[in-house]
Amino acid sequence: MTGPATLRIGTRGSALATTQTGHAADALVAAGGPAYELEIIRTEGDVATGSLAALGGTGVFAAALRHALVDGRVDLAVHSLKDLPTAPHPGLAIGAVPVREDPRDALCARDGLRLEDLPEGATVGTGSPRRVAQLLAARPDVTVVDIRGNVPTRLARVAGLDSSGPGDLDAVVLASSGLRRLGLEGHISQHLDPSVMLPAPGQGALALEVRAEVLHADAELAAQALGAYGDVPEHVRTPQRPGQAELDAALVAALSRVNHVESRWAVSAERALLARLEAGCAAPVGTLATVEDGLLVLQVAVASPDGTRLMRRTEASDELSVDAARELGRRVGDGLLADGAAELAGLR
Repeated sequence: MTGPATLRIGTRGSALATTQTGHAADALVAAGGPAYELEIIRTEGDVATGSLAALGGTGVFAAALRHALVDGRVDLAVHSLKDLPTAPHPGLAIGAVPVREDPRDALCARDGLRLEDLPEGATVGTGSPRRVAQLLAARPDVTVVDIRGNVPTRLARVAGLDSSGPGDLDAVVLASSGLRRLGLEGHISQHLDPSVMLPAPGQGALALEVRAEVLHADAELAAQALGAYGDVPEHVRTPQRPGQAELDAALVAALSRVNHVESRWAVSAERALLARLEAGCAAPVGTLATVEDGLLVLQVAVASPDGTRLMRRTEASDELSVDAARELGRRVGDGLLADGAAELAGLR
C-alpha cells in the first residue's frame, strides 16, 4: 500500500528505462526528495511490432506515461528526452533535466571494427531513419538492416558479441548513453563523432515530467519548464492523498536541485529546432548543442532519407538562457527551411 509520503514514479518496463529511472529517483532522494516507488507503465512502443517510423516515431513510448500523469496514477514520469514529442502536453511540464549523459551514437561491431574499417557490403542494424541517413552518407557501400528490440537484443544481432543471439549482423548503432547506463559500454567499438553522425535531439538526457501545477511553488523552475505551463485542464487529475501538498513541495525542491542548467539549455535549443522544422522524432534530423567558451553552439544535420544529400549548419548564441536557447533553435530552423530542408528530408 502506497504511504502518504511516497512518490509514485512512472517508467517503462525495459531494463534501460527502469535503470535510468532508478538513477533519477535516487538523485531526487539524495537532493532531499521523498521516498519513492516505481510504477511500470506499458507503452504502445513496447508492445507493437513494426518499424519505429511506421509506428509514428518515438512518441509512442511517451504517451502511456503521460496518460498516467494526467490520470493521477503517478506523480512523476521519467522519459528519455529524445522519446518525448516537442509538442507540449496540456497540464504537463518537464520539471527537471538532470546532467546529460554522453549524447553520441556508438558503433558496436564484430571484431572491434570501426566504421571506416567495415568491409564493403557490411550489414549494420538500426531502427532510426536519422541514423540510417547519416550512416549511408558516411558509408554508402554498407547495407542497413531495420531492427527493433531492447539493447541486449540488438547487441545479440552482432556476430561474436553474444552467443545467445543470431549474430547475423556486422554491427549495430546504439546510443552511448544507454550502453553506459546498462554497464555495456565494453561493447562499443567506436563512439561516432558528431562530424559523422549527429544524435537525436535530447539524446542522452532524461526528462522528469510532472503536472504543471506542481511547479507553481518555484517560479524559476516553472519558467524553464519544457512543455505546457499555466492553467491545468480539468481532465488532469491532482491526487488528493493525505500529505500530497507536502510531497509536492519536497518534490519541487528536489527537482530544482537536480536540474542541470547547461543540459537544459542544450536540449531546449535542440527541441526548438525540431519543432520549427515540424519534424517528428523519427525524422532524418540530427542535432547537438553544447556550451563552449561562453557560447551555446548548435550543430544540425538534415539528410535525405537515403543519405545521398546532407545539409549541415552550425550557429551559436552568446546569451545563455532557456529562452535564448529556444530562439537559437528556431533561428537555425528558419534558415534550414529557407534553404529547402523540408523537401530534402521529406518532412512535408
